[in-house]
Amino acid sequence: MDLTGAQWRKSTKSGNNGGACVEVADNLSGVVGVRDSKDPSGPALVFAPAAWRSFVAQVAERA
Repeated sequence: MDLTGAQWRKSTKSGNNGGACVEVADNLSGVVGVRDSKDPSGPALVFAPAAWRSFVAQVAERA
């Protein structure tokens, strides 16, 4: 999957202390990319938008 055009962002709740954060790219057609912010050139996971929304909703329920 080519993620060259991905616009990566971190949560506004992420601090700048080098903690364990993920970055999300949701500007691509048909996919949502997720990667480790400490390893931006490393591998990325790719989800269907509906699957990502479901995941985020489940996490928000438990928070």
